[in-house]
Amino acid sequence: MGPRWESFLRGVVRRVSAGDEPQPWWLPPCVLTVVSTDVHTTIGAAAIWIVARPKSPRAREHIALLEWHDKRWRHVGGSSGPADDPVDVEVLEVQQGGGVFSLTRSTDPPRSLTTAPWISCVKVRLGRDVGHVLIDGRRLENPEQCRLIAVWTSPYPTRAARPVIVAMGRDGAELSRLGPDDSLDTHTWARLREEL
Repeated sequence: MGPRWESFLRGVVRRVSAGDEPQPWWLPPCVLTVVSTDVHTTIGAAAIWIVARPKSPRAREHIALLEWHDKRWRHVGGSSGPADDPVDVEVLEVQQGGGVFSLTRSTDPPRSLTTAPWISCVKVRLGRDVGHVLIDGRRLENPEQCRLIAVWTSPYPTRAARPVIVAMGRDGAELSRLGPDDSLDTHTWARLREEL
């Protein structure tokens, strides 16, 4: 990815931080759609979920991870692959988005791989009845398209650990929960038990 890509990503983060829409006004969504962004200024990390050519059979999905370092956002990695077809989710579905070693912190003393953080993200699909989700102690509102991305950091040795993700209804009641080691959320488990 070149300097234009990094400049584009910084622009997305800047707009989100200012409370604006992440999608650039000059970029048609049929060419490149910014699906979701999460800018976590407290930890200095951001994740951006992008789909290139979303209406095409050759649609590609990109996850970009950025880190705040030296008073600017820096692209530190991500992932890319074929775009998933949108599916309706009853309550909560979580897919791994990616992770990357914090390159900017690894150059700081003591230059230890074990002390630099790991930046992770997940893609979350939500049902229409979900008002918001709680992830890593933060409240993220359910967007209109019911898809969002969430970013967090963790120590390198525990990089595979995902925080607890809780889907909350519009009335504030808990609808479902997914623990760090769970493969299915509590709502899905309950429905499967009823069907048996």
